Amino acid sequence: MNGCYLLRDARNLRIPDTQEGFVSTKSWLRSALIVVAVTATTLPLTTAARGEPGGQAVGTHDFQAETGQPDVDNRQGRVPPPAGVNARRAGPEAEIRWNALGTPASVTSAEPLAEGLSSDSEQAARAYLKDNEAVFGLSAEAVDALERVAVNPIGAGHAVLLRQRFGDLPAGVDGLVAIGVTGGQVKHVTSSLSRETAAPPAAAITAEQAMEVAARDGGIDLATARTKQATPVAVPAPDGVHNAYQVVLIAGGEGEAAGYTTHVDAVSGAILTRDNLVDHFEPENPQWSVFPSNPRDDYSSKDTRETWCAAPGRGCDFVSGVDPGTGKAWDVDHATGESTNTSIGNAAKTFEKRASGSSSAVGTRPNVITPSRNYTFPWNNTWHEAKCDPATFDQEGEADLEAAIANLNAMHNRLHDWSYRLGFTETAWNMQGDNGERGGLGNDPEQGNAQAGARVLSVRNNANQITGPDGVAPITNMYLWQPQAGAFYSPCADGDYDMSVIGHEYTHAISGRMIGGPNSGWSGAQAGAMNESNSDLVAMEYLNEYGFRPAGLTPYVTGGYVTGDKAAGIRNYDMSKSPLNYSDMNYDIVGQQVHADGEIWSATQFDVREAFVKRYGKGSAKQQESCADGKTPVERCPGNRRWMQLSFDALLLMASGAVSYVDHRDALLAADRMRFDGKNQDIMWRAFAEHGLGEAAASNGPSDPDPTPSFVNPAGKNGSLQLKPLGEAKDAALRLYVGDYEARAVPVADTDPATPLGDTVEMTPGIYDFVVAGAGFGHKRTKFVVVPGVKLPLPLLLTRNHASAASGATATGDGVNQAKLIDETEATNWASLTGAPAGKSVVVDLAGDDPVKIRRVQVSAMLRPGSDPADPATQNRFSALRSFEVLACAKDCADPAQFKKVYTSKSNAFDATRPRPRGADMLIESFDVRATSATHLMFRALTTQCTGNPVYAGEQDNDPNSATDCATASPQREHVRAAEFQAFSY
Repeated sequence: MNGCYLLRDARNLRIPDTQEGFVSTKSWLRSALIVVAVTATTLPLTTAARGEPGGQAVGTHDFQAETGQPDVDNRQGRVPPPAGVNARRAGPEAEIRWNALGTPASVTSAEPLAEGLSSDSEQAARAYLKDNEAVFGLSAEAVDALERVAVNPIGAGHAVLLRQRFGDLPAGVDGLVAIGVTGGQVKHVTSSLSRETAAPPAAAITAEQAMEVAARDGGIDLATARTKQATPVAVPAPDGVHNAYQVVLIAGGEGEAAGYTTHVDAVSGAILTRDNLVDHFEPENPQWSVFPSNPRDDYSSKDTRETWCAAPGRGCDFVSGVDPGTGKAWDVDHATGESTNTSIGNAAKTFEKRASGSSSAVGTRPNVITPSRNYTFPWNNTWHEAKCDPATFDQEGEADLEAAIANLNAMHNRLHDWSYRLGFTETAWNMQGDNGERGGLGNDPEQGNAQAGARVLSVRNNANQITGPDGVAPITNMYLWQPQAGAFYSPCADGDYDMSVIGHEYTHAISGRMIGGPNSGWSGAQAGAMNESNSDLVAMEYLNEYGFRPAGLTPYVTGGYVTGDKAAGIRNYDMSKSPLNYSDMNYDIVGQQVHADGEIWSATQFDVREAFVKRYGKGSAKQQESCADGKTPVERCPGNRRWMQLSFDALLLMASGAVSYVDHRDALLAADRMRFDGKNQDIMWRAFAEHGLGEAAASNGPSDPDPTPSFVNPAGKNGSLQLKPLGEAKDAALRLYVGDYEARAVPVADTDPATPLGDTVEMTPGIYDFVVAGAGFGHKRTKFVVVPGVKLPLPLLLTRNHASAASGATATGDGVNQAKLIDETEATNWASLTGAPAGKSVVVDLAGDDPVKIRRVQVSAMLRPGSDPADPATQNRFSALRSFEVLACAKDCADPAQFKKVYTSKSNAFDATRPRPRGADMLIESFDVRATSATHLMFRALTTQCTGNPVYAGEQDNDPNSATDCATASPQREHVRAAEFQAFSY
């Protein structure tokens, strides 16, 4: 054991998170932490783990974009953890990652952390804390004083969640511990406890003043806010315990959706933390007409809705519509026991909100009264048939408004019922108007806004979920979709009918409520990415278990209906075909972006799921439905249901929402040890290792953009590869990347003696794709096999890149950043920002005076996040290069007339489809050119995605207020960018 540590350096960094047209900037808390005391890495002080009385709001998530003010945590410093302690009663040391309060952020071990404790899980948890006073810093008296927040079942065991009080005040931020207990054994521990337990100083400002401070900070008008709460709480920090007000504000006026939980220091009035709440897809037998997954994906107007009924009956296609906790129908008011005859019920209230933009207010118009309780309304596919013509809102049928409200209402109820059987119950802080005596606060059904902002042109192509703490009703907005010039090219579709989007948004509320207690939510860039991923995964699994096939080439595409893209939907990849791994964090065009980075977790989790399916089978459709309805114990269910159950269990085992991928990995492994006695550790570790989350994976906090990947499987036999540069590159410093990306990815090995990496990488067996890059040698893609128990040489035959600054080449020409075209990284790019892109060029003076033979070039159209002084414009994906030509010159090259064309690319050299270009479309490609001798090469742009791609051209709708032709209606029509130009003799 070593006892060295560094103080936490907390900085708020603004990271451009641009998805052009509908995305704002998101700020993530970065924390610099290293290994302390017992083992492994550390966690930062969380901005999560909020307990019940005060209620920290959980978060607002957009389907595509984060909006509003960023999350911040202004607490500074770090409490050194104790040296030489072990959080295990007996046996070898446990692995501890420490938080900034000097207590364990997590305690993990493949073996029980303690045994022989009480059969009562809560008593066992408290006994464990008392036995480890030196580790957690709590005396026996302090342990007895911990409040019980919840004891939720996980298989035969429980996740015990306890919270600190400081004097008379409950912890509002942190101060939680979650302990997984099974049969008197402690299996897993996470905490945000404080070693300081004294009461804070008395308050010096009032609750009203604290609300005013928070309102100014978040730009919310107190006069129109629909939710205003200020609760006295304590906020532990490295510098002591702060008296504070936990202020929850959700805007109620017009404009952007807005909601925050802000902790205001009750002495100084300073902002301690701010969390953004917006997460950016017969009378006795009521029945609903619904699209189980979505309308036909060819957008025909054939009505394929099914009839769902609360009980079997004539004309019913599917029996649903009954609350699993009470047996009452979806449209029943539990306070009266009578039907509301509208889209208002105990678990969901659904409204129309077309005129009020994307504000946080709920709509005002539920379905018309239906004495028959037959929620079947006409659907004519009006929005699509009318090609997005807003005139339909004021015509008969109102663009199928009532059908949209009924569909959204049914889908929210279905997600409520399905997730209830997986553990999202009252004691796990679900969303219901009346919880009876079953736990939780109630008064918080999901409030859905159908066709939200339909009358506001700028409000399109998105969905969001605003989730407050337990007892505050969450809100979701489902928008219309239509093409927008230089931003997004979707069909005219109504998001109220795409269950992959509706399920995605509802899951933000599930995971936000369950992780870190009822009032925490996810906090940090990696945590936010897993939040987005978890929403995709849960929506996919719900549809799969009932056999509801969503639009897409496979069932694993999110948003395939609303985007019109059957291959990848709203994401960069179909989750079942993704090449991403943990070394790719921050890989996307827009940099550290939670939706793109979330696809890394989706790819990983999908393969964990596949491993469970391989071991336990897919089951029949009847078995799947029986398990989904909770009629079959999970221990007898197919593999996918077992995997999904562990995904819900793991949320309850994390006492903080400020988690990294490594922390979530550990919680999933612990959930398996609790529920299935660890029988699946081998297959889970294998899948994690294949995606860079192996044994030695580490992250410097929940917002680390460059975590340490590991492809080592501790439960299997690994192999290794040693880099062997050959030919001209024999003595070159080469870097090896796993997967498809070099820009912003983390290499796993190199041949540079100046770095600590080394030239060998250990990996779990399999066939891997690699990218090799090095100064003077450009990029090369290769595929190689890793054999168990064998160290193999990885031959790397690279030839000299003559168009390389490292080789002495220089670049001049149009636009800015010409040198970045030849710097051999896709992380930078050249740009021309004025005039038509066609003909914009860069001349590369190859090194040396003698002509060299050129037979091949490599070009990348990749973009980069952010801006620089030379290229201040936002990097818009439609500005990326699409086609180009290459000219060569060997004499008198100062004269442009001496350059002769040697290559013209295809018109779709860098192809992209609807709804928008993706980073994967722009990665570096190799092109064979006519062999020529040259001292100079000219790279010349022909078209961009905006000016040359036919799927972004022309008027594509009947909306008179919206032009869609990118080449004439978008500011991107004058922008062109390319990342790399490389030239080779071979």
